[in-house]
Amino acid sequence: MAASFAPTAAHLRLSAFAGTWEGEEHVAASAWTKEGTAVARLTAECLFGGFFVEQRYVQKRDGATSFEARNILGFDAAEQAYKLYQFDTVGFAPAAPASGEWIDDKLVLTKASPRGAQRTLFQFENNDCYRMGVTFAPVGSDTWQEVVSGVYRRVASASSNLS
Repeated sequence: MAASFAPTAAHLRLSAFAGTWEGEEHVAASAWTKEGTAVARLTAECLFGGFFVEQRYVQKRDGATSFEARNILGFDAAEQAYKLYQFDTVGFAPAAPASGEWIDDKLVLTKASPRGAQRTLFQFENNDCYRMGVTFAPVGSDTWQEVVSGVYRRVASASSNLS
């Protein structure tokens, strides 16, 4: 007989990301790109009955795709922490996920890599609007620099694909 597992309220909290979102972004100058504005479209769906959320992100600048990412968000019950696994067009394989917690209406996740530390903040204004900001502190520095920030609005509800 197979064990029966069910997501907890902590897992299900991630369903707030489900649906299709569009937003305008400010992109900071970095070693990878110049400063400017962008538009982004994010499509997210709950997976495995609500244990995880998969988010597909496409950023466009000047009408062309400039960055893409696939994010998997989950809750690690053993660590009592939210996890973010990101794979993107920069191509760095994550050695470990970003890890963090909800603080009121904000999900704050951080990770370290050989290049430095990254912090991602999602702040929900309501069910149909959230802000996202990514900051980075290079190795040897404790100064956080903006990478990208944006405001995203829901344009479609979540699909019913609960694999």
